[in-house]
Amino acid sequence: MAAAKDAAVALSSGHRMPAVGLGVWRMDKPDVRGLIHAALRVGYRHLDCAADYQNEAEVGDALAEAFQTGLVKREDLFITTKLWNSDHGHVLEACKDSLKKLQLDYLDLYLIHFPVATRHTGVGTTSSALGDDGVLDIDTTISLETTWHAMEELVSMGLVRSIGISNYDIFLTRDCLAYAKIKPAVNQIETHPYFQRDSLVKFCQKHGICVTAHTPLGGSTANTEWFGSVSCLDDPVIKSLAEKYGKTPAQLVLRWGLQRNTVVIPKTSKVERLQENFEVFDFDISGEDMEKMKAIDRNYRTNQPAKFWGIDLFA
Repeated sequence: MAAAKDAAVALSSGHRMPAVGLGVWRMDKPDVRGLIHAALRVGYRHLDCAADYQNEAEVGDALAEAFQTGLVKREDLFITTKLWNSDHGHVLEACKDSLKKLQLDYLDLYLIHFPVATRHTGVGTTSSALGDDGVLDIDTTISLETTWHAMEELVSMGLVRSIGISNYDIFLTRDCLAYAKIKPAVNQIETHPYFQRDSLVKFCQKHGICVTAHTPLGGSTANTEWFGSVSCLDDPVIKSLAEKYGKTPAQLVLRWGLQRNTVVIPKTSKVERLQENFEVFDFDISGEDMEKMKAIDRNYRTNQPAKFWGIDLFA
């Protein structure tokens, strides 16, 4: 039977993370308040933010108003944000900067956004540091292990309840498990029907790391505009199955993600889509149809930072 709307995943940290969240990537600043308040009214209790999204302050204003008006209580929400590449050597300062902008006393989850340290450009400034050659200016003096131990200190200080990683492959995840005193609770990665990454998902889950799908709809409209991606929502198998279940292709794909025991955080800039993306708890995809969806994997990544950084971190 499909899980309830308050479905949550137990993290290794002992906390629980709602299985469906709202990603605020590319959410325009003037739209943040209305979209977040609408999402909270629909029932969302999980917001996925990042310093790099450049809208933490607007999210903070929206949350402060929601708390003040009684729309929701802080303890009912799960708020994630992320450490940017240029702040690996300034983890505490970056976390405090995000907390200040979000107007929060603690984060439910703090992630290392990408497994790379770049030249520091000032806390809170997240433009990618490029060298004269147009290639990402990587700081080779800061190891991921050093960054992780600084993240662990945030838990000890009570600033963060859970810590995790993002965009880590199997080998980087394995290394983190080896040097971690506090195991990463989450690995947030791109995964969708066209880029299923079954080995990575299973490795993380086997070792008690929750997988969050940060691009759960694959090449949706937002990603197609940004990266020129092919959309899995147009796949004939997905369209046919969506019709069979009386759901939209997006709802089917999100349900598929939930049935893989991953957390999904779709983003949208349309209020009507908020409701649609949340209505994924009233049906189950059969085992046979899950296999049909497994068969359409293309190993197709939509998130291509090389377009902006001049270097492919995923090569």
